[in-house]
Amino acid sequence: MSRKQALKKLQLTLKDFRRLCIIKGIYPHEPAHKKQANKGSTANKVFYYRKDINFLAHEPIINKFRDYKVFLRKLNHLKAKKEEDKIKKLYDNKPIYNLDTIVKERFPTFGSALRDMDDALSLCFTFAMLPHTRVLKEGMIDSCRKLTAEFMHYVIESQSLRNTFISIKGIYYQAEVHGEKITWVVPHERGLPHVTDVDFTVLVTFVEFYIAMLGFVNFKLYQDIGLFYPPQIGQVVEGDEMESEEYKEKVYSLAKPLAKRKDVEHTEDDEPLDLLGEDSDALAQKVKEAKNIKTLFKGCVFYLNRECPKEALTFIIRNGGGVVGWEGAPNDLKADSKNITHHIVDRPMDKLEVNRLYIQPQWVFDCLNARRKLPTERYMPGVALPPHFSPFTSEKAGDYIPFERLEELRSMGKDVSELEAAIPKTMDELPMRRKEVKPEKPKGIHIAVGQMHKKSKEKFHETVEKGQELKMRELMISKKHQRVYHSMKTTFKRNRNDALKLKKKAKLVKATAEA
Repeated sequence: MSRKQALKKLQLTLKDFRRLCIIKGIYPHEPAHKKQANKGSTANKVFYYRKDINFLAHEPIINKFRDYKVFLRKLNHLKAKKEEDKIKKLYDNKPIYNLDTIVKERFPTFGSALRDMDDALSLCFTFAMLPHTRVLKEGMIDSCRKLTAEFMHYVIESQSLRNTFISIKGIYYQAEVHGEKITWVVPHERGLPHVTDVDFTVLVTFVEFYIAMLGFVNFKLYQDIGLFYPPQIGQVVEGDEMESEEYKEKVYSLAKPLAKRKDVEHTEDDEPLDLLGEDSDALAQKVKEAKNIKTLFKGCVFYLNRECPKEALTFIIRNGGGVVGWEGAPNDLKADSKNITHHIVDRPMDKLEVNRLYIQPQWVFDCLNARRKLPTERYMPGVALPPHFSPFTSEKAGDYIPFERLEELRSMGKDVSELEAAIPKTMDELPMRRKEVKPEKPKGIHIAVGQMHKKSKEKFHETVEKGQELKMRELMISKKHQRVYHSMKTTFKRNRNDALKLKKKAKLVKATAEA
């Protein structure tokens, strides 16, 4: 069914139809026989499954859309008459719709909701940093800020953060929740102007659904580990105090631990590794990594200078069992405290204390990815930082892998012999881009001494036979798979050439630095 036919059947405008499809999770599909579905026409059209449109026809939220249009018509009529009392009464009876039933319908199990958390968190973190506009209502942005802070608190309390990476887009995080890996990106902390080149009307509908979804997910996660919901810091507080701006700032700062219910038994997850089944080695490695992350910064007290990204550093440090503070932090940690072990700065320092380590922010991110506390000499203020590698990429044979990455993989206990063996031999024989001194040619007629070029007949015949055998095997491939084979072959050659170029560039940079 085309979109025009669907609009006619549902009696909706295009704007309301888009909102309904986003909320219900209905997406267009490409028909197998597009020309036949389009009745012989070749024009571009959007098609939907007929069963999906019939499913939308029975949705009660359609009546709410129509009631809201009636509300707007009455509101314009009363505003023209300037009847303020009736306008106020009309606003009190404004039609609203609830998405709770749709959330339960789309995600019948908790695991299915967790698998769809990536986009929800990324979009809500983005909206939490946007300014208020006519489309982006204040309540929506505040809800995004509240729900994202609650989720970060859960990750801290459960110590489930596993990987992080700083990119141009923002900071990527990956947490393991109930066995599901959830990856999201948080924009960098900076002031944003009013964005005019983005159509927020579609994104607002997504955020509206994700707010309802995150409310359910956060409540379930908090109940699982025995936390109060909404989150409470320290002792139990009443509802009026929780609505104050001062209390909200304490929650958003992530600096203080949350209060837990006393009726919940706290169990340790340290199980004997010989009872883990057949894949005991892999699971033992996974359990060991999780334990290393939970005790990564245990016993360490961090103080952040005001130029450092507080939310990101607090999130990672507290996930690793550390204590963190800054000027004006809720835990009242002072800059001259004797308990501070690490001082994170991102600018030159005039005065340095003897009894603490001074490091740059990248040290915290690299320690989490390495599952251990790295040496601080390469991260001191004013020192050129080492490369920051992404933990989300997996190296395979034939790729260009920098020397620093190989050393990092070795320190994590991984076998890199296959990666080193896969490096082409020609890499070590690549010529350097240096100015070579050419011998001057004598003027006039001269005779150059020739050299004999010897060929091994056995090697030559062996190479020819291998090439012919490969050609014969390529001819046996069916036409259906020949294009895929040639595409794979081209990709392999391109990756090999890129690896050779990067290796050559790395050698040139190293030679220049040594010179």
